[in-house]
Amino acid sequence: MSHDPLDRLTALAGIYQAVNCVLRVARHGTVDLDTMEPCIYSLLQVDADEVSAVYGEPGAVANGARQIIAQLTGQPQRNLELTRYVMLLMRLERTLAKRPDLLARIGEGIAAAQAKQEHFALLHPNMIAHFAGLYSETLSRLEPRIIVRGDPLHLQNPDNQNRVRALLLSGIRSAILWRQVGGTRWQILFKNKDILADARRYLAQLPDRA
Repeated sequence: MSHDPLDRLTALAGIYQAVNCVLRVARHGTVDLDTMEPCIYSLLQVDADEVSAVYGEPGAVANGARQIIAQLTGQPQRNLELTRYVMLLMRLERTLAKRPDLLARIGEGIAAAQAKQEHFALLHPNMIAHFAGLYSETLSRLEPRIIVRGDPLHLQNPDNQNRVRALLLSGIRSAILWRQVGGTRWQILFKNKDILADARRYLAQLPDRA
C-alpha cells in the first residue's frame, strides 16, 4: 500500500467513524447502519489493494472525515470524549502489535467470519456477536482497557454490547491500517493543518455524500 496523505486520512477517518458509532450506541442505543457498515466491512478486507477498498464504496468514511474536521475546527463543535477514545485505540493498537499470539488469534477469527458470510449478512447479529467475542478474547485483555461510558440502559443490552465491541475491533483494524500507510501520533499533534486539508479534500471529491 502507498503512503499517500489521502490514504492516511481515510484510515484515520475509519478510526473516528468507528468511535462515533460507539458513542451513538452508548448514548442513544442506536446507530446509523450506513455509517456502521463500512466499519464492520473493513474487518473482512485483509488483502485489499487500495486503502479506499478496505471500507467499500467511495465516501464510505465521510462521517469519520467530518468528525475529524469538527475536532480540528470546533465546527459545529469538538467532542473531547471522541478524541479520547481515538487516542486510546491508537495506544491499544501499539500494545497489540507486540503480541503476535493475539494477532494470530484475531487473524483466525477474521477467517472464521469470512466463512460465516456464506450464511449471514454483514450486520447480522450473529456476525456482530462473532466480532464482539473476538474483541473480548483478545483486545479486552490488554492495556489500556477501554471502558465505554454512556446510558446504562443501553449499555446493559447484550446486542448493544456486541455492537460496541465489534466497532472497537474495527477501530483497531483502522488503527493498524493507519500505521501501515505511515500514520503516526506526531502527525496528529503537529500536522493538524495538513490533516484538516486532507479531510476537506476527501469530502470535496464526494459532492453527493459530503
